[in-house]
Amino acid sequence: MVIRHTILGGMVMTAALLWSSAGTSEELPLTGNVPISEFQNRTEDVKAYDFDAPPQGMFRSIALAEDFEERLGALRTHEIAPVRPTDRFRSDAAAIFIVFSLHQHYQAFTVFGRCMPEPAAGVAAERIVSEDAMHIALEDESGYLKLSPPQEGWRPGRYKVEIHTGEQVNDMSLMGTMRFTIVASSK
Repeated sequence: MVIRHTILGGMVMTAALLWSSAGTSEELPLTGNVPISEFQNRTEDVKAYDFDAPPQGMFRSIALAEDFEERLGALRTHEIAPVRPTDRFRSDAAAIFIVFSLHQHYQAFTVFGRCMPEPAAGVAAERIVSEDAMHIALEDESGYLKLSPPQEGWRPGRYKVEIHTGEQVNDMSLMGTMRFTIVASSK
C-alpha cells in the first residue's frame, strides 16, 4: 500500500512538472531565422587589440623597473617583483628589467623582448639594440627580461620593446609593446 502511494505520488509530481513546463514553453515567442551577424560576432561589439600598447591577456601585470627581487609567495612559490618601477632610465644604467606576472597557463612557452630605438631623425628604425628571452615553465607565475645596454651604451632617447610569446619570434607572436626613455646621466 505504501509503495502504491509512493508510485502514485511520483506520477502526479511528474505529470505536474511536465504540464507546467509545457505551459511555459508555449508562451515563448518564436523568432524567425536571422543572420548570424545580427547576434554573434557583431562588429560594434568587437574591440580591436592594440599591439602598440603594453601586453594584456596572459599578463596579469608587466612593468619596466631598475631591478627585481625574488620573494617567497603565499603558496610557497617564487614570485619575481619589480624594484623601483619606472619608464625613465639614466644612460649609465647597467640593465633595464621588464618584470611580469602571468595568469594561469597550461603549457610552457618563452617570453621574448626585443628592444629598438623609436624611429627618429638620424636613427635607424627597427634596429635591435638589446634582446632577452625567458623560458616559462608550467609552474611559473612570474618572470623578467633583462635588457643589457648595447656595446656603445644607452643613447638618450625613446626606445620600444616588443614583447613576443611562444616558441619563436614571428608576426603572430607579438603580444604588445613597452616604451621607455633614456636620459643623459649627470656625472
